[in-house]
Amino acid sequence: MAFYENETLEYKRQYTPDIKKEVVAFANTAGGAVYIGIDDDGTPVGVQDPDAVVQQLTNALRDGIRPDVTMFTRISIRDMDGCPVVMVAVSTGTRRPYYLTDKGLRPSGVYVRQSASSAPASEDAIRQMIRLTDGDSYENGRSLIQELTFHTFESEMQQRHLSCGPAQYQTLGILAADGLYTNLGLLVSDQCQHSIKLAVFQGTNKLLFKDRKEFGGSIFQQLNEAYQAIDFYNGTRASFEGLLRKDERDYPMEAVREALLNAVVHRDYSFSGSISINLYQDRLELISLGGLVPGFSLEAALMGASQSRNGKLAALFYRMDLIEAYGTGLGKILNCYAGLPIQPSFESVEGAFRVVLPNIHATSMREEARPVEESRARYAPESATLTASEQKALQAIRQAGQVSRRELESLLGIGTTRAVVLLKRLTALDKVQKIGNGKNTRYRCKDFD
Repeated sequence: MAFYENETLEYKRQYTPDIKKEVVAFANTAGGAVYIGIDDDGTPVGVQDPDAVVQQLTNALRDGIRPDVTMFTRISIRDMDGCPVVMVAVSTGTRRPYYLTDKGLRPSGVYVRQSASSAPASEDAIRQMIRLTDGDSYENGRSLIQELTFHTFESEMQQRHLSCGPAQYQTLGILAADGLYTNLGLLVSDQCQHSIKLAVFQGTNKLLFKDRKEFGGSIFQQLNEAYQAIDFYNGTRASFEGLLRKDERDYPMEAVREALLNAVVHRDYSFSGSISINLYQDRLELISLGGLVPGFSLEAALMGASQSRNGKLAALFYRMDLIEAYGTGLGKILNCYAGLPIQPSFESVEGAFRVVLPNIHATSMREEARPVEESRARYAPESATLTASEQKALQAIRQAGQVSRRELESLLGIGTTRAVVLLKRLTALDKVQKIGNGKNTRYRCKDFD
């Protein structure tokens, strides 16, 4: 032989199972040929039983490589300088990446050809091959993680009396035709690598955190936990019409639900970042990655038109009665604020989409919660007239006997700033006595005629 090993040529003195690695590398790159019965220097030495070698190769390629690569290989016996040599010609496959069955779709199982050797592919290279083969749709691509479980997803399906098995997984797009899990499968699995992050801030900016959380696991687990967390921080304010009490949440929960579902269903999961939920004193912001689908305008979305980035995910949510129909989410959010002086806002920029839900009680909160430095004169002892809010706070403290600031927040359904202002006012008016310091501080009514 006059040729040496190169990017498309590999020599083996005898058959070994490692030949599968070379075939995978050629199928994933530019094709090539493996000759069995030739030394590395190109000298033919032959094989003793070429028919047996052909049989070994056929079985190894059929059982040891996924997806099926046999249609892109051709095995033949050749005579070279009087020596029987087995040749495996490999064409570039159309279902890349090909991988070793026992290693899986990971760098240790996926090989590419580099110069005269076969090397493990990087995760980025594997993703690129998946994109080229499966297209740009993230949910249709084969997942790099194949060891998946679906406890949360199956529980959600059972609660809705929906069938959940291998046949349904293929119909829904969780399993591809070759039996591999797709990225949609990864999203609904317990091993989902995306998350939702919640940050709760003290005021109207990001200067002071009150709390922060991150929700992982299946996107259905994330949805449930994020919704419950928002519900926990969603204050309730009471108003009275005569003797009738009316409780009203700071943020309509139907609007919260729709905004959260839209963020999960329509985000671009090819981005690795998290959905961000930011809760301020006066607004709730939900930011999802990806923005609107290219060519689809915000005006069209507000008209009720729909163009889903993740069609199979949206279809799954529709099947599970989480969304009613495509294109109705923004309209439902607006309907929750119908007739109110403040309205939700929507913003789409390259790479992100933001929904802002205003606190429907924000105006009264701003009027009542002023900086302490500006309110000292207003809350001086000589100003003895109590507002309705102060009277409610005083009554709540009297009924409880003693309260902490947090307990007063819970009793009245108000925020921290408002509770601090009320307690300072009642203390300054000598209506309430402060007991203790720091975290142990409590308040009780003073005895007066």
